[in-house]
Amino acid sequence: MNELIPSLGSIAARLRLKQLRLLIALDDRGSLHKAAEQIAISQSGATKALHEVESLLGMPLFERQPKGLVANEMGRCMIRYARLIYSDVEHLREEMLSIMQGQGGRLSVGVIMGAVPLLTRALTELRLKQPQLSVEIVENTSATLLSLLDQGRLDLAICRTSVAQRSSAYDCIELSEEPLAVVASQEHPLARAESVALTQLSDYRWVVYPKDMPMRQALERELHEAGMEVPRYPLETSSTFATILLVQQDPSLLAVIPAEVANFCEQFELLVKLPVSLRALIEPYGVISRVGADLSPAASMLIEALNGHLVV
Repeated sequence: MNELIPSLGSIAARLRLKQLRLLIALDDRGSLHKAAEQIAISQSGATKALHEVESLLGMPLFERQPKGLVANEMGRCMIRYARLIYSDVEHLREEMLSIMQGQGGRLSVGVIMGAVPLLTRALTELRLKQPQLSVEIVENTSATLLSLLDQGRLDLAICRTSVAQRSSAYDCIELSEEPLAVVASQEHPLARAESVALTQLSDYRWVVYPKDMPMRQALERELHEAGMEVPRYPLETSSTFATILLVQQDPSLLAVIPAEVANFCEQFELLVKLPVSLRALIEPYGVISRVGADLSPAASMLIEALNGHLVV
């Protein structure tokens, strides 16, 4: 089956932005005539461009149905990536304009949940110096952020490299450890307790990070060392917002989240931090870039701001 798909070199040499624009327009409009109008080419030119890309791939991308041209499974795959590529070209143009006009450019930063407070403090300072800097923030797990960094979709990631297959592929500037806290709703039976032993938490259900993620491993390590079983039938999510809402709305749930996030939630009476001790994660997080990557001035300034806003 792999032999049926052209090589990367062949695709890169023969695929054109005009063809990608046509695929997007066909998806939007459903006919060659309307798609040709949308991208300002003749219908014969649109027919030729579609034939070129289908010949390159060696398979049809659309099916003719009563309502017009409809993408098949391979066509939907091509359209999805056509939109991503075209979006990246738009961002390229915007950033070039910003540089020419002496403005801030664009910065894409990935971040794990526990580093969000640090990142927001640093960005507040950075944007005072570079008010026209456009910033994209992507919160996710370390594994996902490293994958996005590999794809060139992030300039920097604030996460851990221990989940990577090849940690040597990254440069890491260590930032901070990540103290953890157990949180519950204000209606939880232990919410008013002056002290709580870890063993008292065994009867409650948990919201946890996905399996094999550092936050989940830290919780399971603590429970194991206390002679307790790993929570059965947990709710799993990597979303901070989902975790907060789930715990807030269900008095039987507990969750482990970074202490800084827990302090924020407690400040605004969203959750209660239980008086139970958990060790920090073994591996500190850091600001990660690809080895040999040429960092933009904005990325370098962000790293400087991150170091300046560490909570000692």
